Amino acid sequence: MSAPLWTSSEIAQALGIAPPARGWNASGVSIDSRTLEKGDLFVALKGPNRDAQAFVANALANGAAAALVTERPATVAADAPLLIVKDTQVALERLGAAARERCAARRIAVTGSVGKTGTKEALKLVLGEQAPTHASVGSYNNLWGVPLTLARMPRDTVYAVFEIGMNHPGELGPLSRQVRPQIAIITAIEAVHLEYFASVAEIADAKAEIFEGMGPGGVAILNRDNPHFARLAKKAEAAGLARIVGFGADREAEARLIDCSLHATCSAVSATIGGQRLDYCIAVPGRHWVINSLAVLASVQAAGADVGNAAAAFARMTPPKGRGRRHRIAMDGGAFDLIDESYNASPVAMRAALAVLGHASVRKGGRRIAVLGDMRELGAQATLLHAGLAPDIEENNVDLVFSCGPNMAHLHAALPAARRGAHAADSAALLPLVLRAVAPGDVLLVKGSLGSRMAPIVDALQSLAHDGDAMPRVVNGN
Repeated sequence: MSAPLWTSSEIAQALGIAPPARGWNASGVSIDSRTLEKGDLFVALKGPNRDAQAFVANALANGAAAALVTERPATVAADAPLLIVKDTQVALERLGAAARERCAARRIAVTGSVGKTGTKEALKLVLGEQAPTHASVGSYNNLWGVPLTLARMPRDTVYAVFEIGMNHPGELGPLSRQVRPQIAIITAIEAVHLEYFASVAEIADAKAEIFEGMGPGGVAILNRDNPHFARLAKKAEAAGLARIVGFGADREAEARLIDCSLHATCSAVSATIGGQRLDYCIAVPGRHWVINSLAVLASVQAAGADVGNAAAAFARMTPPKGRGRRHRIAMDGGAFDLIDESYNASPVAMRAALAVLGHASVRKGGRRIAVLGDMRELGAQATLLHAGLAPDIEENNVDLVFSCGPNMAHLHAALPAARRGAHAADSAALLPLVLRAVAPGDVLLVKGSLGSRMAPIVDALQSLAHDGDAMPRVVNGN
């Protein structure tokens, strides 16, 4: 029988409080009573819109081992297993720090304007095939997600991968100091969150805060192709990091792309990682995946794992939900392909997704269709950056564009009439137009910022599937 993730006495010691009179064990840690699993410790955080103290009774009824609270809720029994603290956010951070200190794992932190989650998931895959590996769930990369990921880290973890995000200056440094990574990846610096920054250079400086939690033996893995490489490298040197490893197609990159062949559902790659020649296949299409695979392999080498085995594991890569996952959907008269990029969007990510659509194989009579929602947090440049996608639509032979949102209206206006599918105020209004348009043989890309709510369009397209007897069926695959 495996050891529990936490005992009640270990948690009490980490928080500096008296252990409960009646002990218990926790097999996990949760901050959401809706997704909590039996045996979890429920941490009742107070957010900007709601206080999880209101859900403690639900959490305990759903099988929580105990709850971490600031006061005893009136709705729970007097003998309920509770740990009472002054601040549950601080308590979660202390629990995360205790998990970090008791575990000898090599910690890798991933940040960047784009590609964070995919890179984190790739590291989880390639390292997980070699040794016990722990990683952030989904995009748990903020002030709640980072300490939660730490607190969930099993004591026998060998490799730990943390996604760290931000959209304001000063956010990333404190999170890095919690993780204290030995290896840090910055995937790329791009025009994202411009609403909160005066320039892309300021974004680079904010991403460089990841170095604040690293010691002198740390390794920075930086995109050598990005125009902000020198700025980031200077920040890493100032932080006293031991090594700076560049990745990309640049001739001076230590993790260097030699060649790649981009296909509809995969990419073939030739690269050198620290002087070692590797040829491998990534079971996900797109040049952005190729470039980020170099960062992954450079990190694997820095962590002391087997780079060759890691490269081979890319053949089993599956993109995260909403970030390029593909579906073949059967409908009357045939099938269409759906590329789900609905989780988020930025100008550089939108261009990368349109390039994937451009490489997609279209069956006879089919069309390439882009279903696009607003890209958020672009500030004064929003109009220009949305309209500026028109050349990418042309270059990638996209036949029709269905768009929604006030900013995407500028792209709609910039397109030739033949490529205008329809434009609507929001995704709900766009949905029936897309459903009426889709036909067998089509390839659809759905993408937009999370706030544009493009995921319901993906769900509705999947609901069109049937097997001829009106039974729902979706065939997933690359």
